[in-house]
Amino acid sequence: MTLTERFVAAFITGDRWKLYISGLGVTLEIALFAGLLGIIIGTIVALMKLSTTEDGKPTVLSYIASVYVDIIRGTPSVLQLLIMWFIIMASSNNGVLVASLSFGINSGAYVSEIVRGGILAVDKGQMEAGRSLGLSKAATMRYIILPQAIKNVIPPLGNEFITLIKETAIVGYVSLADLTRVANQIASRTYDAFMPLIGAAVIYFVIIKLLTILLDNLERRMRKSDNR
Repeated sequence: MTLTERFVAAFITGDRWKLYISGLGVTLEIALFAGLLGIIIGTIVALMKLSTTEDGKPTVLSYIASVYVDIIRGTPSVLQLLIMWFIIMASSNNGVLVASLSFGINSGAYVSEIVRGGILAVDKGQMEAGRSLGLSKAATMRYIILPQAIKNVIPPLGNEFITLIKETAIVGYVSLADLTRVANQIASRTYDAFMPLIGAAVIYFVIIKLLTILLDNLERRMRKSDNR
């Protein structure tokens, strides 16, 4: 077949372009929910990991957070997805929910290190200043430290979300029709892997490029505000 015929077979025949849109929707849905869950988990875990006793020693919560981060970062994300799908939530019929939880828990470990680094980047004198004003340690963290740390963590959080979108390509292992799986299915129907897979790669690239541009604009705005 000519290149045009291969394109028509992969995208036009049988309205197959709708399958790509549907697969992209599944990909973005999982990435969005997982990203939000990862931010929530990561922030909590970061605060747990930074918690200390009055004499500066790590608390039990700090050790628990460290174990969580070590386990998640030390095992493949595809294995975590399979465990969530076939063992922990085997009774669930909501594949998007299961995948979102799996990727959210996975992302939370990486986000926690991003948030922890952002908090540690804030001058230690800020904590002392808050305590001298009569604020508790928790209140100082909430009202003084975290607002300043947000500027430090937004760019890497954006990069984490971009990585998350690409990582969702493994949900085909549990039969979810994301963009990558749809491309594979169409390739098996047309007996031509080139056009469906290249098409999926182009779609991924466009989405990631748009997000990258948005992140770059956000970083420039943040730098301008810092220079005022």
